[in-house]
Amino acid sequence: MAENHPDPPAEHPSLSAAALKERLDAGEPVRLLDVRDRDEFEQWHIEGPTVTATQLPFAKFLQAKVTGEVDALLERIDGEGPITAVCARGEASAFAAGLLVDHGIDARNLADGMDGWARLYEAHELPCKTATVLQYQRPATGCLAYLVVSDGAAAVVDPLREFADRYVADAADRDATLTHAVDTHVHADHVSGVRRLAADHGVEPVVPARAVDRGVSFDVTELPDDGSIAVGSVSLDAVALPGHTTGMTGFRVGDVLLAGDSIFLESVARPDLEAGDEGTAALAETLYETLTERLGALPAETLVAPGHHGETTDPDAGRRYTARLGDLRDRLPALRLDREAFVERICDDIPPRPANFERIIAINLGIERADDDAAFELELGPNNCAATPL
Repeated sequence: MAENHPDPPAEHPSLSAAALKERLDAGEPVRLLDVRDRDEFEQWHIEGPTVTATQLPFAKFLQAKVTGEVDALLERIDGEGPITAVCARGEASAFAAGLLVDHGIDARNLADGMDGWARLYEAHELPCKTATVLQYQRPATGCLAYLVVSDGAAAVVDPLREFADRYVADAADRDATLTHAVDTHVHADHVSGVRRLAADHGVEPVVPARAVDRGVSFDVTELPDDGSIAVGSVSLDAVALPGHTTGMTGFRVGDVLLAGDSIFLESVARPDLEAGDEGTAALAETLYETLTERLGALPAETLVAPGHHGETTDPDAGRRYTARLGDLRDRLPALRLDREAFVERICDDIPPRPANFERIIAINLGIERADDDAAFELELGPNNCAATPL
């Protein structure tokens, strides 16, 4: 263990990231003690409707070990019930959990800390009559990706580099070969897995032609606005959905729309990450046309499967993040605004941009490089790809 993380004063139980997620999904109260520094906590921490989180820095627990003032620290931890200690990698929090257990307090450590939380990746099958469609969920960031499987072939849409091998294995588990890796646009919040899948597994990399025009510098198959990708006996049909970026493209398979970053379950896309402040208004107008005209042309029963979910978004009974397009038309106030009001509202209240977004874009264009450890660190934190709910 690192020199500045002494051995825990007592044996203590551990809780895996998957077990914590199960408790959150079940609506159980979760009492978290985060021993990272305040700025790390405020930038990114575990949230949920049943979570009570308290931040107290690790140094406080070292001091309490010396002074014997552990009870005083306990009074500063919000909530009731068992305490789960959290840090970056599960080392400092192990000491805190052991100290609490040593003083008779019911505590456990989140194994591998926030790094372990960031590596948690779940898959849930969507209802689709024409193909098997899996929705991948990364709870730490809200990123969603999709695997489409049909008659021995498979394609992954919006893959993350961190989980590239997972898509290949999951296709094989379903007696299929992963043939295509597709990005809906040039992502700003995570490092794409398209190039990794092409290099390591011979998967064909596909990027919308308008996204390639932003300066993609590696070999890809360019997909036109009206293009399609054959996957077994089904096809992924491109649907141009610009606004978040000029190249944003959704894909239809049966009655499911893989919507990328165009529309979400509680909000719509933000339009400022490609062209900056100067280009925000123009892309906001394009986004309005996407939401009202391009998506407006699709049937109300279309099942929208977005590229992200928010921290407060609840999954359905099958733990999937989807909604019928007709329900979103009724639910989202942004879809009832006129063009001028929409553009004004979305431009006046833009949330903070994703951490490291400029470097992540450069990596995804292929003009910068990052090793796996650096890429993992760059994409930690909230994705922030949605606009403030209108």
